[in-house]
Amino acid sequence: MRTYVLKVFLLIYLLTGITSYASNNPIIKNDDKKQTVKVALLLDTSNSMDGLINQAKAQLWEIVNELSYAKCRGKSPNLKIALYEYGNSRLSVKEGYIKLVSKFTSDLDEISEHLFSLTTNGGSEYCGQAIQTSINELKWGEDKGDLKMIFIAGNEPFTQGKVNFKDAITDAKEKDITINTIFCGNYNQGISGSWQQGAHLGGGDYMTINQNKNIVHIVTPYDNDIIILNKKLNKTYLYYGNKGASKYEKQAKQDTNAEALDEVVVVKRAVTKSSKLYNNASWDLVDASKDKNFSYKKLKKKQLPSYLQNKSTQEIKSYVKKQHAERKEIQLKIQELSKKRKKFVAKKQKENNKKNELESVIIKAIKKQAKKKNYSW
Repeated sequence: MRTYVLKVFLLIYLLTGITSYASNNPIIKNDDKKQTVKVALLLDTSNSMDGLINQAKAQLWEIVNELSYAKCRGKSPNLKIALYEYGNSRLSVKEGYIKLVSKFTSDLDEISEHLFSLTTNGGSEYCGQAIQTSINELKWGEDKGDLKMIFIAGNEPFTQGKVNFKDAITDAKEKDITINTIFCGNYNQGISGSWQQGAHLGGGDYMTINQNKNIVHIVTPYDNDIIILNKKLNKTYLYYGNKGASKYEKQAKQDTNAEALDEVVVVKRAVTKSSKLYNNASWDLVDASKDKNFSYKKLKKKQLPSYLQNKSTQEIKSYVKKQHAERKEIQLKIQELSKKRKKFVAKKQKENNKKNELESVIIKAIKKQAKKKNYSW
């Protein structure tokens, strides 16, 4: 009797697993053995914060590029970014003028799209409530090896609102979340507004930036070659699935958005696209095919590019393999140029004394806090 019950249980378990797998895209989830860097950006979008948003748009890719060099236990960690806006009078007063723009995602094009959608307007900035909301709403997980950080940026006193920031930070510490504060303005003014105290209590860093400072993009001799390679890289993407075509269009849109800011931003984005952190397995056949459990048989031909719709499964598989080899070669070339570019930029930055920008303070804080959890660069 026990043997019979055990067999029935195993049969039900297997059938449940098969049904669950068949209902999803023909790929599996990210490698759970990897550690994850989780970064929640809480950006003040009140009237005076246009400069902050512009810096975030322009410098997202440089921040991601630095994270792409990180290692934990010999492996490159996963990256998930979440985005909140707060302090904008267009947002719900019932929610404390706080809005979840994007939950944790590895879709970097999605984060870029959301950053470009942000607009500023007058409002009340409740930092304590913004932190508490992000702690309650986001899925932070319980893996002690994950690096979990909140970066909150604004320019009003940290003490405003009905939620005491000290209580919110206590909750954050219980979940092993580090609080970093970025005051947009004078260093001493931020201290008097309790921004430094917030970072001290949260185990993070207190930073200040000049949000209205013009961003100085350093042009290098390698930029034009990287831009050319980026165009070739784009041609290796092959969309599939319900959202494949729209995701493919979104990728192109974010290239255009980067170009609208500055040509150098396109270069930084191209470097990101050559890294392991830029993975589009949910809609791109080349990335999806890297998964040993990926099934070509489940593809719907009508959801593929027109030039693939009349091909056999074997022909599609061969074409994807060819594009994979092409992409790998292009990405390696971009990475090689990126190393040379990085050395060139580092030299110029010493000459220009580049500091006090969103990108530089966030990267510095992440590296400092990551070392405590055995992350290295």
